[in-house]
Amino acid sequence: MTVSRTVELEGHIIDSGTMGHCFGVVMDMGGEFEVEEFEVGRHKHAETYCRMRVMAETEADLRAILHELNQQGATVADPRDATLEEAPEDGVVPVDFYSTTNHPTFVRVDGEWVEVEDVEMDCTLVVESGENGEDPRVYTKVLNAVEEGDLVVTGETGIRVEPPERPRNGSGSFGFMQGGVSSERPSASLIEEIADEMREVRANDGNVLVVCGPAIVHSGGRDALAELVRAGYIDALSAGNGFAVHDLERDLYGTSLGVDTESLEHPRKGHKHHIYTISEIARLGGIEEAVAEGVVDDGVMYECVRNDVPYVLAGSIRDDGPLPDTITDSIKAQNAIREQAQEADIVLMLATLLHSVAVGNCLPSTTKTVCVDINPATVTQLLDRGSAQAIGMVTDIGTFIPMLAEELVE
Repeated sequence: MTVSRTVELEGHIIDSGTMGHCFGVVMDMGGEFEVEEFEVGRHKHAETYCRMRVMAETEADLRAILHELNQQGATVADPRDATLEEAPEDGVVPVDFYSTTNHPTFVRVDGEWVEVEDVEMDCTLVVESGENGEDPRVYTKVLNAVEEGDLVVTGETGIRVEPPERPRNGSGSFGFMQGGVSSERPSASLIEEIADEMREVRANDGNVLVVCGPAIVHSGGRDALAELVRAGYIDALSAGNGFAVHDLERDLYGTSLGVDTESLEHPRKGHKHHIYTISEIARLGGIEEAVAEGVVDDGVMYECVRNDVPYVLAGSIRDDGPLPDTITDSIKAQNAIREQAQEADIVLMLATLLHSVAVGNCLPSTTKTVCVDINPATVTQLLDRGSAQAIGMVTDIGTFIPMLAEELVE
């Protein structure tokens, strides 16, 4: 082993498994390590410190190992300022740019650690030097938003990542690695804890974001979700064209996907109701106009309009219509979702894999997340997106939402 660097780990690194994982990373990538200093926290509030020398055959191998260690929270000892390079063109970043995690991140600029704003995975880090005595800023940018001349962070030097970890006194359903996927029957106690979190967010003027799939309407959860919006427990809604269409179809025709949600019968021409709905809303100019005209007077979208709850409807290639309110430009839709996600304190991902993944990609790992779907694979995939504070429930969404509404709304 011809090259080496010393790194440091600090925190509840034993309880959370971080230390063992870092040891494994070094060996799996062909390197070696030598622990130079190790101080174990001796009570539940005390943190553990580990200093180790990491060795590799080549500088490239060492950089690769240090990159993986950085993602786990290891920091190079005696750090230097981050390396900055100008973006050569709009939408083009330097070759060795640093690709972000969704964990809280700090960048060393002019000898000081600066916290990264709007943390999000798979982005670049852009530095704005302080002018006129102001402090420097560091924030994330998606690749297509990078502008020529932006100062982009490259390499691994001067970057500190702080993954959420499990302290010994951690408790509650959202504790690190405590959520997991619940049984197939809704847990009343778990729903109570989710409701408590939503009450706390509301009491602290926080933000609850709900990500909705059409199954909410099909399975009978629509009225309960509308009640939560009306009662002030939902602050923003993210969905696709399909959810809004079927919610509006339910109001205009009493059907969802052409099926009467009460009798489960197929009325004549029911299969055309969704396209008739799109046509009627387009004729009026949009959802807000349809509510103002009194054509739409019930449902989730109606309550969003009446209660000034902002919504983002992101389009896709498979959409019918779509509704005038649907954002068909995928980049604009991403940016609208990104603004919602950064404001959220807790996110309810309800019966929609694709939109939940889109929102999850924009969330910091510290945002509390609830994933509910009848398909266990969907819940597992959503939990694996990277949130350190996530609960998964495998259950019928038409059962979960009414139980949550009953818990929250008297």
